Amino acid sequence: MGKTLTEKIFAAHLRDQPTEDNMILDLDVVMCHEITTPIAIMDLMEKGMDKVFDTTKIKAVIDHVTPAKDSKTAMQGKIMRDWARRHDIKDFFDIGDNGVCHALFPEKGFVRPGYTVIMGDSHTCTHGAFGAFAAGVGTTDLEVGIYKGVCSFRVPKTIRVNITGALQPRVTAKDIILAIIGKISVNGATDKILEFVGPVVDSLSMAGRMTLCNMAVEAGATCGVCMPDRTTALYLWPFISADYPSLDAAVEDYRRWHSDPDAVYDRTLDVDVSELAPQCTFAYKPDQVKNIGELAGTPVDQVYIGSCTNGRIEDLRDAATILQGRRLAPGVRGIVTPATPLIYRMALEEGIIATFLAAGFCVLNPTCGACLGMSCGVLAPGEVCASTTNRNFNGRMGKGGMVHLMSPFSAAATAVTGVITDPRDINN
Repeated sequence: MGKTLTEKIFAAHLRDQPTEDNMILDLDVVMCHEITTPIAIMDLMEKGMDKVFDTTKIKAVIDHVTPAKDSKTAMQGKIMRDWARRHDIKDFFDIGDNGVCHALFPEKGFVRPGYTVIMGDSHTCTHGAFGAFAAGVGTTDLEVGIYKGVCSFRVPKTIRVNITGALQPRVTAKDIILAIIGKISVNGATDKILEFVGPVVDSLSMAGRMTLCNMAVEAGATCGVCMPDRTTALYLWPFISADYPSLDAAVEDYRRWHSDPDAVYDRTLDVDVSELAPQCTFAYKPDQVKNIGELAGTPVDQVYIGSCTNGRIEDLRDAATILQGRRLAPGVRGIVTPATPLIYRMALEEGIIATFLAAGFCVLNPTCGACLGMSCGVLAPGEVCASTTNRNFNGRMGKGGMVHLMSPFSAAATAVTGVITDPRDINN
Protein backbone atom coordinates (compact mmCIF):
# COMPACT_ATOMS: atom_id res chain seq x y z
CA MET A 1 0.00 0.00 0.00
CA GLY A 2 1.31 3.42 -0.96
CA LYS A 3 1.96 6.34 1.38
CA THR A 4 0.92 9.97 1.43
CA LEU A 5 3.56 12.72 1.57
CA THR A 6 3.00 13.08 5.31
CA GLU A 7 3.21 9.34 5.95
CA LYS A 8 6.55 9.28 4.13
CA ILE A 9 7.88 12.13 6.28
CA PHE A 10 6.70 10.41 9.46
CA ALA A 11 8.35 7.15 8.44
CA ALA A 12 11.64 8.91 7.66
CA HIS A 13 11.70 10.72 11.03
CA LEU A 14 10.34 8.04 13.34
CA ARG A 15 12.25 7.88 16.63
CA ASP A 16 9.78 5.70 18.54
CA GLN A 17 6.18 4.51 18.46
CA PRO A 18 5.04 3.88 22.03
CA THR A 19 1.45 3.10 20.95
CA GLU A 20 -0.26 2.21 17.71
CA ASP A 21 -1.63 5.73 17.32
CA ASN A 22 1.33 7.74 18.59
CA MET A 23 4.61 8.48 16.80
CA ILE A 24 7.62 10.32 18.19
CA LEU A 25 9.46 12.14 15.42
CA ASP A 26 12.91 13.65 15.13
CA LEU A 27 12.71 17.35 14.28
CA ASP A 28 14.60 19.20 11.57
CA VAL A 29 13.62 22.70 12.70
CA VAL A 30 12.24 24.19 15.92
CA MET A 31 10.96 27.73 15.35
CA CYS A 32 10.53 30.17 18.20
CA HIS A 33 9.00 33.62 18.72
CA GLU A 34 8.69 35.97 21.64
CA ILE A 35 5.06 35.34 22.56
CA THR A 36 5.11 31.59 23.27
CA THR A 37 8.81 30.72 23.64
CA PRO A 38 9.68 32.76 26.78
CA ILE A 39 7.24 30.63 28.79
CA ALA A 40 9.04 27.49 27.62
CA ILE A 41 12.46 29.03 28.26
CA MET A 42 11.58 30.04 31.83
CA ASP A 43 10.09 26.65 32.62
CA LEU A 44 13.19 24.84 31.31
CA MET A 45 15.37 27.13 33.42
CA GLU A 46 13.31 26.45 36.55
CA LYS A 47 13.70 22.71 35.93
CA GLY A 48 17.48 23.00 35.51
CA MET A 49 17.16 21.98 31.86
CA ASP A 50 18.33 25.16 30.16
CA LYS A 51 19.82 23.77 26.97
CA VAL A 52 18.93 23.33 23.28
CA PHE A 53 19.25 20.07 21.37
CA ASP A 54 21.01 21.60 18.34
CA THR A 55 21.76 25.31 17.97
CA THR A 56 21.74 25.03 14.16
CA LYS A 57 18.15 23.75 14.15
CA ILE A 58 16.69 26.50 16.35
CA LYS A 59 15.29 29.52 14.47
CA ALA A 60 14.10 32.44 16.60
CA VAL A 61 12.54 35.83 15.96
CA ILE A 62 10.83 38.74 17.68
CA ASP A 63 7.87 39.43 15.44
CA HIS A 64 4.64 40.31 17.24
CA VAL A 65 5.34 43.57 19.04
CA THR A 66 8.35 45.12 17.42
CA PRO A 67 9.71 47.35 18.84
CA ALA A 68 8.31 46.60 22.31
CA LYS A 69 5.27 48.66 23.32
CA ASP A 70 5.44 48.23 27.11
CA SER A 71 7.41 46.60 29.91
CA LYS A 72 5.80 43.19 29.41
CA THR A 73 6.64 42.94 25.73
CA ALA A 74 10.11 44.36 26.41
CA MET A 75 10.68 41.54 28.92
CA GLN A 76 9.50 38.94 26.42
CA GLY A 77 12.10 40.25 23.98
CA LYS A 78 14.81 40.32 26.64
CA ILE A 79 14.19 36.69 27.59
CA MET A 80 14.57 35.71 23.94
CA ARG A 81 17.73 37.78 23.45
CA ASP A 82 19.40 36.46 26.60
CA TRP A 83 18.49 32.88 25.67
CA ALA A 84 19.79 33.21 22.11
CA ARG A 85 23.03 34.76 23.39
CA ARG A 86 23.45 32.16 26.13
CA HIS A 87 23.17 29.27 23.68
CA ASP A 88 24.88 30.95 20.74
CA ILE A 89 21.82 30.62 18.51
CA LYS A 90 22.97 32.15 15.22
CA ASP A 91 19.58 32.29 13.53
CA PHE A 92 18.02 34.81 15.90
CA PHE A 93 16.38 37.81 14.25
CA ASP A 94 16.01 40.88 16.42
CA ILE A 95 14.68 44.38 15.72
CA GLY A 96 15.76 45.54 12.27
CA ASP A 97 16.44 42.05 10.95
CA ASN A 98 13.19 40.51 12.07
CA GLY A 99 9.86 39.98 10.39
CA VAL A 100 6.72 37.89 10.36
CA CYS A 101 8.03 34.42 11.24
CA HIS A 102 6.11 32.45 8.61
CA ALA A 103 7.37 34.75 5.87
CA LEU A 104 10.89 35.31 7.22
CA PHE A 105 11.91 31.70 7.84
CA PRO A 106 10.99 30.40 4.35
CA GLU A 107 12.68 33.46 2.86
CA LYS A 108 15.88 32.42 4.69
CA GLY A 109 15.69 28.90 3.25
CA PHE A 110 15.07 27.23 6.60
CA VAL A 111 12.32 24.90 5.35
CA ARG A 112 12.91 22.08 2.84
CA PRO A 113 10.82 19.27 1.38
CA GLY A 114 10.58 16.32 3.75
CA TYR A 115 11.34 18.38 6.87
CA THR A 116 9.61 18.14 10.22
CA VAL A 117 8.97 21.56 11.79
CA ILE A 118 7.29 22.73 14.98
CA MET A 119 6.62 26.11 16.57
CA GLY A 120 4.46 27.44 19.36
CA ASP A 121 2.24 29.11 16.79
CA SER A 122 -0.85 27.67 15.11
CA HIS A 123 0.05 29.03 11.67
CA THR A 124 3.24 26.98 11.51
CA CYS A 125 1.24 24.92 8.99
CA THR A 126 2.28 27.59 6.45
CA HIS A 127 5.58 25.75 5.90
CA GLY A 128 3.81 22.68 4.56
CA ALA A 129 3.75 24.57 1.27
CA PHE A 130 7.31 23.29 0.78
CA GLY A 131 6.34 19.64 1.09
CA ALA A 132 7.22 19.60 4.78
CA PHE A 133 5.27 18.54 7.84
CA ALA A 134 4.93 21.65 9.97
CA ALA A 135 2.70 21.95 13.02
CA GLY A 136 1.87 24.40 15.75
CA VAL A 137 2.34 22.96 19.23
CA GLY A 138 1.72 23.83 22.87
CA THR A 139 4.27 24.92 25.45
CA THR A 140 5.11 21.42 26.73
CA ASP A 141 5.76 20.07 23.23
CA LEU A 142 7.80 23.18 22.41
CA GLU A 143 9.92 22.64 25.52
CA VAL A 144 10.59 19.01 24.59
CA GLY A 145 11.40 20.07 21.03
CA ILE A 146 13.92 22.67 22.21
CA TYR A 147 15.49 20.31 24.75
CA LYS A 148 15.39 16.95 22.95
CA GLY A 149 14.64 17.65 19.29
CA VAL A 150 11.60 15.38 19.19
CA CYS A 151 7.83 15.76 19.20
CA SER A 152 4.93 13.35 19.55
CA PHE A 153 2.13 13.21 16.97
CA ARG A 154 -0.83 11.03 16.16
CA VAL A 155 -0.53 8.78 13.12
CA PRO A 156 -1.57 11.13 10.30
CA LYS A 157 -4.74 10.88 8.28
CA THR A 158 -4.93 13.01 5.15
CA ILE A 159 -7.74 14.73 3.25
CA ARG A 160 -6.81 15.16 -0.40
CA VAL A 161 -8.04 18.47 -1.83
CA ASN A 162 -7.98 18.37 -5.62
CA ILE A 163 -8.23 21.93 -7.01
CA THR A 164 -9.10 22.24 -10.69
CA GLY A 165 -10.26 24.86 -13.18
CA ALA A 166 -8.85 28.29 -13.89
CA LEU A 167 -8.97 31.31 -11.60
CA GLN A 168 -10.73 34.44 -12.80
CA PRO A 169 -8.83 37.75 -12.72
CA ARG A 170 -8.34 39.10 -9.18
CA VAL A 171 -9.30 35.78 -7.62
CA THR A 172 -6.44 34.36 -5.58
CA ALA A 173 -5.24 31.60 -3.28
CA LYS A 174 -6.82 33.49 -0.37
CA ASP A 175 -10.21 33.17 -2.02
CA ILE A 176 -9.63 29.45 -2.65
CA ILE A 177 -8.80 28.63 0.95
CA LEU A 178 -11.66 30.76 2.31
CA ALA A 179 -14.04 28.88 0.02
CA ILE A 180 -12.64 25.51 1.14
CA ILE A 181 -12.99 26.41 4.82
CA GLY A 182 -16.51 27.62 4.15
CA LYS A 183 -17.29 24.28 2.53
CA ILE A 184 -15.84 21.90 5.14
CA SER A 185 -16.22 24.09 8.28
CA VAL A 186 -13.75 25.06 11.01
CA ASN A 187 -13.87 21.46 12.29
CA GLY A 188 -13.84 19.71 8.94
CA ALA A 189 -10.17 18.72 9.03
CA THR A 190 -9.54 18.43 12.77
CA ASP A 191 -6.42 16.33 13.53
CA LYS A 192 -5.90 15.71 9.83
CA ILE A 193 -3.62 16.89 7.05
CA LEU A 194 -4.99 18.90 4.13
CA GLU A 195 -3.05 17.86 1.04
CA PHE A 196 -3.54 20.43 -1.74
CA VAL A 197 -3.06 19.03 -5.25
CA GLY A 198 -4.23 19.60 -8.81
CA PRO A 199 -3.42 21.89 -11.72
CA VAL A 200 -4.39 25.07 -9.88
CA VAL A 201 -1.99 24.31 -7.03
CA ASP A 202 0.73 23.43 -9.55
CA SER A 203 0.28 26.86 -11.14
CA LEU A 204 0.50 28.80 -7.87
CA SER A 205 3.66 30.59 -6.77
CA MET A 206 5.20 29.66 -3.44
CA ALA A 207 3.48 32.72 -1.99
CA GLY A 208 0.10 31.37 -3.11
CA ARG A 209 0.86 27.91 -1.75
CA MET A 210 1.90 29.39 1.58
CA THR A 211 -1.41 31.26 1.73
CA LEU A 212 -3.30 28.00 1.14
CA CYS A 213 -1.37 26.10 3.80
CA ASN A 214 -1.39 29.02 6.25
CA MET A 215 -5.14 28.80 6.72
CA ALA A 216 -5.38 25.00 6.82
CA VAL A 217 -5.49 25.31 10.61
CA GLU A 218 -8.67 27.41 10.30
CA ALA A 219 -10.36 24.19 9.13
CA GLY A 220 -8.90 22.39 12.15
CA ALA A 221 -6.04 20.77 10.22
CA THR A 222 -2.71 19.97 11.86
CA CYS A 223 -0.94 20.97 8.66
CA GLY A 224 -1.55 21.84 5.02
CA VAL A 225 0.87 20.44 2.43
CA CYS A 226 1.70 20.82 -1.24
CA MET A 227 3.83 18.53 -3.40
CA PRO A 228 7.38 19.92 -3.83
CA ASP A 229 8.16 20.57 -7.50
CA ARG A 230 10.11 22.88 -9.82
CA THR A 231 8.46 25.96 -8.29
CA THR A 232 9.65 24.81 -4.88
CA ALA A 233 13.15 24.10 -6.13
CA LEU A 234 13.41 27.48 -7.88
CA TYR A 235 12.40 29.28 -4.68
CA LEU A 236 14.98 27.33 -2.67
CA TRP A 237 17.74 27.26 -5.30
CA PRO A 238 19.91 29.96 -3.63
CA PHE A 239 20.06 27.70 -0.56
CA ILE A 240 20.27 24.23 -2.17
CA SER A 241 22.44 24.85 -5.24
CA ALA A 242 25.49 23.34 -3.53
CA ASP A 243 23.54 20.15 -2.79
CA TYR A 244 22.50 19.31 -6.35
CA PRO A 245 24.30 19.29 -9.71
CA SER A 246 21.31 20.97 -11.36
CA LEU A 247 17.81 22.27 -10.74
CA ASP A 248 16.44 19.22 -12.56
CA ALA A 249 18.25 16.97 -10.10
CA ALA A 250 16.65 18.78 -7.18
CA VAL A 251 13.21 18.48 -8.75
CA GLU A 252 13.71 14.77 -9.31
CA ASP A 253 14.91 14.26 -5.74
CA TYR A 254 11.88 16.06 -4.36
CA ARG A 255 9.59 13.61 -6.14
CA ARG A 256 10.43 10.99 -3.51
CA TRP A 257 8.21 12.91 -1.11
CA HIS A 258 5.19 12.92 -3.44
CA SER A 259 2.20 10.90 -2.36
CA ASP A 260 2.00 7.53 -4.06
CA PRO A 261 -0.79 6.90 -6.59
CA ASP A 262 -2.21 4.15 -4.35
CA ALA A 263 -1.99 6.13 -1.10
CA VAL A 264 -5.05 5.84 1.12
CA TYR A 265 -6.88 9.02 2.10
CA ASP A 266 -9.42 9.76 4.77
CA ARG A 267 -11.44 11.36 2.00
CA THR A 268 -11.04 13.38 -1.19
CA LEU A 269 -12.50 16.82 -1.80
CA ASP A 270 -12.82 18.10 -5.38
CA VAL A 271 -12.87 21.88 -5.81
CA ASP A 272 -13.43 23.52 -9.20
CA VAL A 273 -12.48 27.20 -8.99
CA SER A 274 -13.54 28.20 -12.52
CA GLU A 275 -16.58 30.11 -11.26
CA LEU A 276 -15.11 31.13 -7.91
CA ALA A 277 -15.75 34.77 -6.96
CA PRO A 278 -13.64 36.73 -4.46
CA GLN A 279 -14.54 35.57 -0.96
CA CYS A 280 -15.14 37.46 2.29
CA THR A 281 -15.98 36.37 5.83
CA PHE A 282 -18.89 37.62 7.90
CA ALA A 283 -19.58 37.18 11.63
CA TYR A 284 -16.87 35.60 13.79
CA LYS A 285 -15.67 32.29 12.32
CA PRO A 286 -13.41 31.65 9.32
CA ASP A 287 -16.00 29.27 7.84
CA GLN A 288 -18.64 32.00 7.74
CA VAL A 289 -17.84 32.93 4.16
CA LYS A 290 -19.78 34.48 1.29
CA ASN A 291 -19.06 35.73 -2.19
CA ILE A 292 -17.85 39.26 -1.63
CA GLY A 293 -20.73 40.63 -3.72
CA GLU A 294 -23.16 39.48 -1.03
CA LEU A 295 -21.44 41.79 1.46
CA ALA A 296 -20.88 44.66 -0.95
CA GLY A 297 -21.67 48.05 0.51
CA THR A 298 -20.78 47.15 4.12
CA PRO A 299 -18.92 50.17 5.57
CA VAL A 300 -15.46 49.73 7.07
CA ASP A 301 -13.35 51.89 9.37
CA GLN A 302 -9.96 50.30 8.70
CA VAL A 303 -8.20 48.28 6.01
CA TYR A 304 -5.21 46.14 6.98
CA ILE A 305 -2.87 44.56 4.43
CA GLY A 306 -0.15 42.28 5.79
CA SER A 307 0.35 39.21 8.05
CA CYS A 308 1.76 35.72 7.54
CA THR A 309 -1.15 35.06 5.19
CA ASN A 310 -0.85 37.99 2.79
CA GLY A 311 2.12 40.23 3.57
CA ARG A 312 4.47 38.99 0.84
CA ILE A 313 5.64 41.04 -2.13
CA GLU A 314 3.10 39.38 -4.43
CA ASP A 315 0.31 40.50 -2.09
CA LEU A 316 1.56 44.08 -1.97
CA ARG A 317 1.83 44.12 -5.77
CA ASP A 318 -1.79 42.96 -6.07
CA ALA A 319 -3.05 45.69 -3.76
CA ALA A 320 -0.91 48.35 -5.45
CA THR A 321 -2.48 47.66 -8.86
CA ILE A 322 -5.79 48.88 -7.46
CA LEU A 323 -4.41 51.67 -5.27
CA GLN A 324 -2.34 53.25 -8.05
CA GLY A 325 -3.64 56.78 -8.62
CA ARG A 326 -6.34 56.43 -5.97
CA ARG A 327 -6.82 57.58 -2.35
CA LEU A 328 -8.38 56.02 0.70
CA ALA A 329 -12.07 56.78 1.03
CA PRO A 330 -12.83 59.55 3.56
CA GLY A 331 -12.93 58.21 7.11
CA VAL A 332 -11.06 54.99 6.33
CA ARG A 333 -7.69 54.19 7.91
CA GLY A 334 -5.27 52.18 5.80
CA ILE A 335 -2.40 50.17 7.30
CA VAL A 336 0.12 48.06 5.39
CA THR A 337 2.85 45.87 6.85
CA PRO A 338 5.43 44.26 4.55
CA ALA A 339 6.16 40.90 6.17
CA THR A 340 9.97 41.08 6.15
CA PRO A 341 12.74 43.65 5.64
CA LEU A 342 13.51 42.12 2.23
CA ILE A 343 9.88 42.50 1.16
CA TYR A 344 9.94 46.08 2.44
CA ARG A 345 13.07 46.83 0.36
CA MET A 346 11.57 45.22 -2.73
CA ALA A 347 8.39 47.25 -2.29
CA LEU A 348 10.47 50.41 -1.96
CA GLU A 349 12.49 49.64 -5.09
CA GLU A 350 9.37 48.80 -7.11
CA GLY A 351 7.58 51.99 -6.06
CA ILE A 352 4.91 50.06 -4.17
CA ILE A 353 5.56 51.84 -0.87
CA ALA A 354 5.20 55.17 -2.68
CA THR A 355 1.85 53.98 -4.06
CA PHE A 356 0.60 53.08 -0.58
CA LEU A 357 1.79 56.39 0.86
CA ALA A 358 0.21 58.37 -1.95
CA ALA A 359 -3.06 56.54 -1.28
CA GLY A 360 -2.92 57.63 2.37
CA PHE A 361 -1.82 54.36 3.98
CA CYS A 362 0.31 54.15 7.10
CA VAL A 363 3.29 51.93 6.25
CA LEU A 364 4.60 49.94 9.22
CA ASN A 365 7.74 47.93 9.86
CA PRO A 366 7.40 44.12 9.62
CA THR A 367 5.25 42.90 12.54
CA CYS A 368 2.42 40.53 13.43
CA GLY A 369 0.96 43.04 15.90
CA ALA A 370 -2.30 44.07 14.26
CA CYS A 371 -3.40 40.55 13.32
CA LEU A 372 -4.02 39.48 16.91
CA GLY A 373 -4.84 42.89 18.34
CA MET A 374 -1.53 43.47 20.13
CA SER A 375 -0.29 46.63 18.44
CA CYS A 376 -0.18 48.68 15.25
CA GLY A 377 -3.83 48.64 14.27
CA VAL A 378 -6.04 47.58 17.20
CA LEU A 379 -9.77 48.20 16.66
CA ALA A 380 -12.08 50.09 19.01
CA PRO A 381 -15.43 48.56 20.00
CA GLY A 382 -17.87 48.74 17.10
CA GLU A 383 -15.20 49.32 14.45
CA VAL A 384 -14.97 47.22 11.29
CA CYS A 385 -11.77 46.14 9.54
CA ALA A 386 -11.28 44.66 6.08
CA SER A 387 -8.21 42.51 6.65
CA THR A 388 -5.90 40.17 4.73
CA THR A 389 -5.19 38.23 7.94
CA ASN A 390 -6.40 34.73 8.81
CA ARG A 391 -8.80 34.98 11.75
CA ASN A 392 -12.02 36.87 12.33
CA PHE A 393 -12.72 35.67 15.88
CA ASN A 394 -14.71 37.98 18.12
CA GLY A 395 -12.20 40.47 19.51
CA ARG A 396 -9.31 39.16 17.41
CA MET A 397 -8.09 42.62 16.38
CA GLY A 398 -9.56 44.46 19.34
CA LYS A 399 -12.39 44.02 21.83
CA GLY A 400 -15.75 44.62 20.14
CA GLY A 401 -14.24 44.93 16.66
CA MET A 402 -15.43 43.12 13.54
CA VAL A 403 -12.94 41.63 11.07
CA HIS A 404 -13.80 40.68 7.47
CA LEU A 405 -11.14 38.42 5.95
CA MET A 406 -10.39 38.90 2.26
CA SER A 407 -7.61 39.01 -0.32
CA PRO A 408 -5.24 41.96 -0.90
CA PHE A 409 -7.12 42.76 -4.12
CA SER A 410 -10.41 42.92 -2.21
CA ALA A 411 -8.91 44.87 0.70
CA ALA A 412 -7.47 47.49 -1.65
CA ALA A 413 -10.78 47.83 -3.49
CA THR A 414 -12.56 48.26 -0.16
CA ALA A 415 -10.00 50.85 0.95
CA VAL A 416 -10.72 53.20 -1.95
CA THR A 417 -14.50 52.87 -1.81
CA GLY A 418 -14.94 52.79 1.96
CA VAL A 419 -17.28 49.79 1.74
CA ILE A 420 -16.70 46.10 1.04
CA THR A 421 -16.16 45.91 -2.70
CA ASP A 422 -15.60 43.20 -5.32
CA PRO A 423 -12.15 44.04 -6.74
CA ARG A 424 -13.35 43.09 -10.22
CA ASP A 425 -15.59 46.18 -10.09
CA ILE A 426 -12.56 48.52 -9.92
CA ASN A 427 -11.36 49.52 -13.35
CA ASN A 428 -7.69 50.19 -13.98
